[in-house]
Amino acid sequence: MSDQDRADAVYETLLSRAGERWVQPRKERTARLLELLGDPQSTYRVVHITGTNGKTSTARMIESLLRAHGLRTGLFTSPHLERFTERIMIDGEPIQDAAVADAWDDIEPFVGLVDAELAAAGEEPLTFFELLTALAFAAAADAPVDVLVLEVGMGGAWDSTNTADGDVAVFAPIDIDHADRLGDTIAKIAEVKAGIIKDGAAVVSARQTPEAEAVLRRVAAERGASIAFEGQDFALREQRLAVGGQQISLQGLAGEYAEEYLPLYGAHQGFNATLAIAAVESLIGGATKPIAADIVADGLQGTTSPGRLQLLGIAPTVIVDAAHNPHGARALAEALRDNFDFDEWGIVLGVLADKDAEGIVAALAPAATHIFATAPDSDRANDADAIADLVEAAGQRVTVHPSLQDAADAAREWAASADRRAVVIAGSVVLAGQAIALAETEDWKSGWRA
Repeated sequence: MSDQDRADAVYETLLSRAGERWVQPRKERTARLLELLGDPQSTYRVVHITGTNGKTSTARMIESLLRAHGLRTGLFTSPHLERFTERIMIDGEPIQDAAVADAWDDIEPFVGLVDAELAAAGEEPLTFFELLTALAFAAAADAPVDVLVLEVGMGGAWDSTNTADGDVAVFAPIDIDHADRLGDTIAKIAEVKAGIIKDGAAVVSARQTPEAEAVLRRVAAERGASIAFEGQDFALREQRLAVGGQQISLQGLAGEYAEEYLPLYGAHQGFNATLAIAAVESLIGGATKPIAADIVADGLQGTTSPGRLQLLGIAPTVIVDAAHNPHGARALAEALRDNFDFDEWGIVLGVLADKDAEGIVAALAPAATHIFATAPDSDRANDADAIADLVEAAGQRVTVHPSLQDAADAAREWAASADRRAVVIAGSVVLAGQAIALAETEDWKSGWRA
């Protein structure tokens, strides 16, 4: 059996478990499995990231900056766009198939033991995400890495990633999302997310609402953790458009960084970069030493953020952005307005049923000339007709398409038929992954061919 076949078999085994959306507020069972494995998550330093939007982009920037320091890095994010090995990065590359399979071989003998203990206690077996977290921790220890940059799956306090002790806790902007699991107010959600703050840790946070900031300050004080907020203790000073991205200047916790190039579009990415630099300053040098200029330049310039304002096609221009909740959709609409020079946008929109489709449509409809409603290839997809109804109610032109292929063809043809038109595909990480694969297969960068 090839290494790829072995890795694919691991993923199939994980998929046979309760799915990613099946989240129990428990971390004890992941901790039990890790204990049997010798607690691999305690063998390296950890930067732990939560928040509602910008987690993955910020995590990728932190990882790139740490790698630029010469450290061996691990990065655990979710979900993946095309293949599950993207979720576990070692030194900036998706983990090797053999490494995944070997790590699973080490874990598998203990899975049945923990499942049996759960059954005896009347609990459900280990889930997809619990096992994936253990796999990531073990693989990072095997690499071995110096630092693991770790993105929370959902929430914080009871998320399975919270079995690791973060030296630095990073908070991206907190907004309403997963209200059924995390709470229906910003304060309740912040309380759950604040659970990643560990005793004596360093905490860095994006600007937050007063309710969220109050919660984070209180929990940091309770844990004896330091805390710093963007806009108060460190800040983005300036950003302006540059070819392929933006030029940013910022005040960190320990130094000033002027005219740094960031190869990503969107005002929000400038703020993510500022947060990432503060996190790295906190980990290396205890927020007292500036990061060397060449390291900042290498780290930021080496950052990628797949599925976030990513260029997929030219003639016509096609951008993909996950934008899977209202906060992300608002950031996308702002970026389309401020970072691109087009008169009309066609938006291919597909949303999962457990997301706030109405809020996403409300944010994106004003930015669109024509919306092409479709559905991601997922059993959790919202019906395309339901999306179209929301768009019509918002007073926007919409057509319904049974598949991404059909919607993308129609949108690209529409954009190619007039000057100064472009397409964005948005609304779901699943849809974004499909779009990236489709664009590569059909070579959208060679232009529209009817």
